[in-house]
Amino acid sequence: MSESKKPGGPGPGKSFAVGDFRYAIVRCLVEHPDYDTLLLATREPLQDGPVKLVVLKPIVMEPGREARHRALEEVSLSKSLRHPNIATVYGYVVDGELPYIVMEHLRGCFLLTLMDAAWLVGRKLSPDFAAYVAAEVADALDYAHRCEDEDGNPLKLVHRAVGPMRIRLGDNGRVKLTNFGAAYSELLGRIPTRRGLLRGDPAYIAPEILLGFLKPKARQRDPLTPHRLDGRADIFSLGLVLLEMLLSRYPLDPPDRLWEDLDERFPPEVRAERSSLLPLETLANRVLHFGPEEVEHAAKDLPAALQKIVARALRQNPADRYPSADDMRYDLRDFLHARQGRPYGAKDAEAELSDILKEASDLRKLTAHPDVEKGVLPLPPDLKGDEPGGVH
Repeated sequence: MSESKKPGGPGPGKSFAVGDFRYAIVRCLVEHPDYDTLLLATREPLQDGPVKLVVLKPIVMEPGREARHRALEEVSLSKSLRHPNIATVYGYVVDGELPYIVMEHLRGCFLLTLMDAAWLVGRKLSPDFAAYVAAEVADALDYAHRCEDEDGNPLKLVHRAVGPMRIRLGDNGRVKLTNFGAAYSELLGRIPTRRGLLRGDPAYIAPEILLGFLKPKARQRDPLTPHRLDGRADIFSLGLVLLEMLLSRYPLDPPDRLWEDLDERFPPEVRAERSSLLPLETLANRVLHFGPEEVEHAAKDLPAALQKIVARALRQNPADRYPSADDMRYDLRDFLHARQGRPYGAKDAEAELSDILKEASDLRKLTAHPDVEKGVLPLPPDLKGDEPGGVH
């Protein structure tokens, strides 16, 4: 086995055969302490067949057997998820002692990359684009929340990590929700989350998950997994992502006086599964105090219909939010259909994404801008020959 360049996975050029396929790593797609490492690779049948680009996600967060069990969990969950707006998981492979999740690769970029590119060139995503992306993600979430296992039992799945680095934008205007590795479900045999460990993305976490630690209910086994956790937690996360797209900034940053003098603060001993730009305690305190008045103030310059959607999605009490992601999707699509002319769709999203990335690909503007996602803005010159021709 060739050596890894950094903790988190092997570097370009490494290849290995597992089962019926040979995998060859082309380049790193994402390598950042706040996110899962993702590797772009080719998957070539050992017999005759087309070569395909896939994404490999090394499972390095847990040692030994637990890493393999986590990989199996994600694959087991994903077997039940077959939806055009959810990235397909093909399975998992093990090279030596390192397991990888094998996932679909959608040519394009992550939403975070596009938002960074727009900021870089002084542009904002259009309200129509933001509503379109949110509606597509809501469609995926509604399906996931209602999903059943092979025996017809409800999975009661909650993604828990909806954020701009889990939303993939295709260069054809398609939108896919990725990475159910942090998902909560009642799938039989799941490994319980370690006590005091917050799974998911702390920057987009729903307040009820945090309140489960501050004010646990009786017989609550995991302080960060409250009783009756359901898909409305993902609706809050999606509402925060939607507001971020519309504002061109993270809604809870920078803080104002609201967070400077709190009577009750989130305990610092809780740790997140992954690092984040701000301490978990700081993020948690901001989420817990982002109430209706703060949401209204942040959204005051948005179109009226989007103000209402954001306000409802971001209610602190889950009972006051949209009861389902489908209800949120309906309002978003109603907004898109109310525009003059034809509704905003995939072709419009494709054109807007392409225009922003093209403008941001000026190398002179990128010299001091570190990318989370590699090879989009633009592909580094020394890697331009690495992607195999004719691979899909």
